[in-house]
Amino acid sequence: MVLKTSAETEDVSKLHIADPQKSMEDEIESVLQERIMILDGGMGTMIQQHALAEEDFRGHEFKDHSRPLKGNNDLLSITQPDIICAIHKEYLLSGADIIETNTFSSTRVAQADYGLEHLAYRLNRVSAQVARKAADDVTAQTGIRRYVAGAMGPTNRTLSVSPSVERPDYRNITFDELVEAYKEQAKGLLDGGVDILLVETIFDTANAKAAIFALQTLFEEEYAPRPIFVSGTIVDKSGRTLSGQTGEAFVISVSHSKALCIGLNCALGAAEMRPFIETIGKCTTAYIICYPNAGLPNTFGGYDETPEVTAKHIKNFALDGLVNIVGGCCGTTPAHIRYLMSYNFREIAEAVKFCKPRVPPALSQGYMLLSGLEPFRIGPYTNFVNIGERCNVAGSRKFAKLIMAGNYEEALGIAKLQVEMGAQVLDINMDDGMLDGPAAMTRFCNLISSEPDIAKVPLCIDSSNFSVIEAGLKCCQGKCIVNSISLKEGEEDFLEKARKIKLYGSAVVVMAFDEMGQATETETKIAICSRAYHLLVEKVHFNPNDIIFDPNILTIGTGMEEHNLYAINFINATKTIKETLPGARISGGLSNLSFSFRGMDAIREAMHGVFLYHAIRYGMDMGIVNAGNLPVYDDIHKELLQLCENLIWNKDPDATEKLLRYAQNHAQGGKKVVQTDEWRESSVEERLEYALIKGIEKYVTADTEEARLNQEKYPRPLNIIEGPLMNGMKIVGDLFGAGKMFLPQDPYHGTVVLATVKGDVHDIGKNIVGVVLGCNNFRVIDLGVMTPCDKILRAAVENKADIIGLSGLITPSLDEMIFVAKEMERLAIKIPLLIGGATTSKTHTAVKIAPRYSAPVIHVLDASKSVVVCSQLLDESVKDDFFEEILEEYEEIRQEHYESLKERRYLSLQQARRKGFHNDWSSGHRPVKPKFIGTKVFEDYDLERLVEYIDWKPFFDVWQLRGKYPNRGFPKVFNDKTVGEEAKKVYNDAQNLLKTLINQKKLQARGVVGFWPAQSVEDDIYLYAAEEAVGSSEPIAKFYGLRQQAEKDSACTDPYYCLSDFIAPLGSGICDYLGLFAVACFGVDELCNEFRKQDDEYNIIMVKALADRLAEAFAEELHERVRKEFWAYCSTEQLDLSDLRRIKYEGIRPAPGYPSQPDHTEKLTMWKLANIEETTGIGLTESLAMIPASAVSGLYFSSPKSKYFAVGKICKDQVTCTVCCANAVVTPFKNALLKIMHGEKMCLSQRWRNGWDPFWDMIPNNWDTCG
Repeated sequence: MVLKTSAETEDVSKLHIADPQKSMEDEIESVLQERIMILDGGMGTMIQQHALAEEDFRGHEFKDHSRPLKGNNDLLSITQPDIICAIHKEYLLSGADIIETNTFSSTRVAQADYGLEHLAYRLNRVSAQVARKAADDVTAQTGIRRYVAGAMGPTNRTLSVSPSVERPDYRNITFDELVEAYKEQAKGLLDGGVDILLVETIFDTANAKAAIFALQTLFEEEYAPRPIFVSGTIVDKSGRTLSGQTGEAFVISVSHSKALCIGLNCALGAAEMRPFIETIGKCTTAYIICYPNAGLPNTFGGYDETPEVTAKHIKNFALDGLVNIVGGCCGTTPAHIRYLMSYNFREIAEAVKFCKPRVPPALSQGYMLLSGLEPFRIGPYTNFVNIGERCNVAGSRKFAKLIMAGNYEEALGIAKLQVEMGAQVLDINMDDGMLDGPAAMTRFCNLISSEPDIAKVPLCIDSSNFSVIEAGLKCCQGKCIVNSISLKEGEEDFLEKARKIKLYGSAVVVMAFDEMGQATETETKIAICSRAYHLLVEKVHFNPNDIIFDPNILTIGTGMEEHNLYAINFINATKTIKETLPGARISGGLSNLSFSFRGMDAIREAMHGVFLYHAIRYGMDMGIVNAGNLPVYDDIHKELLQLCENLIWNKDPDATEKLLRYAQNHAQGGKKVVQTDEWRESSVEERLEYALIKGIEKYVTADTEEARLNQEKYPRPLNIIEGPLMNGMKIVGDLFGAGKMFLPQDPYHGTVVLATVKGDVHDIGKNIVGVVLGCNNFRVIDLGVMTPCDKILRAAVENKADIIGLSGLITPSLDEMIFVAKEMERLAIKIPLLIGGATTSKTHTAVKIAPRYSAPVIHVLDASKSVVVCSQLLDESVKDDFFEEILEEYEEIRQEHYESLKERRYLSLQQARRKGFHNDWSSGHRPVKPKFIGTKVFEDYDLERLVEYIDWKPFFDVWQLRGKYPNRGFPKVFNDKTVGEEAKKVYNDAQNLLKTLINQKKLQARGVVGFWPAQSVEDDIYLYAAEEAVGSSEPIAKFYGLRQQAEKDSACTDPYYCLSDFIAPLGSGICDYLGLFAVACFGVDELCNEFRKQDDEYNIIMVKALADRLAEAFAEELHERVRKEFWAYCSTEQLDLSDLRRIKYEGIRPAPGYPSQPDHTEKLTMWKLANIEETTGIGLTESLAMIPASAVSGLYFSSPKSKYFAVGKICKDQVTCTVCCANAVVTPFKNALLKIMHGEKMCLSQRWRNGWDPFWDMIPNNWDTCG
């Protein structure tokens, strides 16, 4: 049984029009002429505030549905209608004149992702009824008329972009399927009682044209017309839609809709949207609607722009006369709408009182407007328009041969050449008896849409078969020309085709044919064109500026006398048509003129040049020509020029014979246009860049190989990708990776699994990334949209993926990405994870996703960057350095983020302890007893043992010799072109000096290591002289830990760490142990004094740097011995040096004064416990710095669960506990904290002098209120 909502049972058959004498469009327009109207804000934003769960989306009716439904907001109109109605009413009571139905994704196309395509009509009708009821209730309550706009979103499919890398001509939906889906949606909306139909968030104009086609068809056949609003989406500051159109081209493409309002929504905030709204306003007579996001998304996918800020921008729009309707999109709320209203009626009372809404401009009459990706305006002062003729199977043998052979990609090269050589419109003709015309036209037009260099110009869809014409029109997002229709089948056929062409939004060429045949005489041409003009304008209401007449350019020079006047007749007819039929244009097929001279290219081109010279002067506007092969009139050889003049104007009865003789003596079969290869003389880098940008495949393999052989410049193939190839690819990436990258087809570089995460149905950006990766020889496994985590991970395992890429557009997708990362960590998957999508950011990735997963997690800004990132992750020689660089960068981002939080929240100490790390000591790891209890001293450690443990990267940092990626670190720094040579010199000097110092025993290494039984007591660690003393005697030492208190992100499940968490608690029955160490390198001061006497500053720095490296190496080597020998809790460990530096071993050695234990005063306990100064000579200064300076000390923890962490800032309760605990050592640090607690202030010099400056950052900004 299907349950119906209260809205579903309500009668909405009545028309909601206040004035029955006015149409709805007239009524709304009368309001728009008086004031700026207000649209509502984001529906999704408000739904998210309800934090609905899966069961809420399902309701009772869909509780057993087979697919997840969470995120299907449109379904809530059925399952939670009260919530949707309440949201509508909140917007209306905030001042909205118009509310949108909750139907953005209510087509069967979009609902198919949820398995609910059968509900499409019902979803729309019910949503419209819910909105209608809310609008009517508030109208009655306030006495102010409210309207309902039926929201028609773009769907998750696109007619202009292929989802398949291998098949750029493939589409996963057809124009007809979209039309039917939009018809079904519109019927539901209209039956539910909407006042307006809003086609919105248009990222692909072809989809919008399908929606407009559906609406206009319904209005002609079934429903009374309703106002149409059309709103596009400019995706970034380039000013283009996702499918590549400029704002002006978009307006031209949808101008046939006769929309009451045209505008923009989504993607941008008001400030960023302003220049594009201005542009659109200047090129349309429609009213302007603008409903931006609440600013740009923040780093976590949310929106921070306050209602005040949004309204301030909109206020300026109003004052400058840019808009007629304003509202909000993503991130906006009723508060934003209230502020818009306050600006509209109160806060700028006087300004808006006298500020009229935008008055649509009276655009210049007499312009024909066409579009591809870019606008094309043909006006009174436009030069002759070249319509490229070579993509015609009937007119070009080369093109026909390629199409017949199925070689469409090479045929595309002919189209590109036509545009490069000056074609402003491209004629496409597939009329051949051996071709499936509609299929051929569809495939070729789809390929063109993937090539921005071609798609930027309008197309002329040319066929004598109307089904072929329709096939072409269904593939074009721009405003095309149809070539052609005529009266030869009678008026009824002519009008039927004209009406369809108008529905597609195309201009039309009308041939001078009628029921009697082709017009050859001047008067007949004029009569037929006049008749057709009046039929189009008066019966079809065709825009006169969209009408082009072809009065028939017929062949001359045939030897038949009746043909001699054909050129003159065309020119004379052109003159009269232009004078008598306002707005009409004249075109013609130029090649017909010279057909009798076929094979004689020089003669034909000269005839064309002469004919056009005269025809253009008489009014010919455009022509189908071989662009680039038109000679300049004055450049034609004088003898040939005169012969052509005589033939065209019929001045010499022997003109044909004379031209033939001229051809025999001069032309010899004519000439061909030759493409030069001058660019091939450039450097190999410039050639590779040029080839990639221009899409020239021919030489790429050879040029890449030439670059590869230059081992000095490009030691690795990746360097070529990062250099010249990426320079070209960056430009291509800006064009959405549209089929322009032709790298050698080697074996796959790797396998990448891509998916839009669960709950998100947006996949355009992901598809572009797939195209870019596919074109660069990556195997792409695209899982589509709404992909659950388990499906992603299963596909990754089954396909042996090298990389996983997650995409999402809506804010809830960010939480799903976090979940996927946590699952990958839980399952011990180590595949690199790429994050991308409109709501994602590097900061969100660094702060919220990367900490959940130990393998690489990288945010990829755009499609062009994906290739470089994937290549680096899969290159064994650079991937570790690349990951290390990412880790460092993301750690900096995290720190900057947390430091930037003005009012960060903190847990109380008790809360932090409850949420601390609680190990299962009874069933988990059992601590290993060290080989001895007490200390072991090393009086003169063998320096030769330490040399191989030296980490040289910090050494080069001392000398400011930092290589740039991929030449970071040792020894890759030597390859860096900036610092490599100097780094090698310094390194060689260091090696020589180090050998001398060791051989001559100028340096001495001393150290101590010790172990004691230990137990934790809350945040502290108690040490005992022997195991027997644990719990029965007083501890011999106590270490006071500090616990994290800064509140972690809500999605984070990490505990609040303290070092004591890694030691078994007192009373657990588990005896644990803690170790410590201190090591140093002695003899540095004596050596420096010797070098100072010689004024040798270089070797002073060198000795200090080497001593520091030896001390760190001592700590590393000694820790390894502790794990394998002295404590022996990892006696079988086998790790190389790179593993040691990446901390692949068990256990940690945190040092006092560092993030895990920022309190330097813990050194006092260490020094006393192990008699460090007495046994090793390593001392402490007044401010607790170690002497000598080349020294390292710390604690040893053996637990495999132990990890490094940053305590961060702490609160008063923890400071009180730390300072006031029984028997605590009173130090300058603790004294300083006591002073802060009592409100005293200290200047920087005092802080420094008292030795506690490193701890200042532990005090939060909101000290007075935290803890």
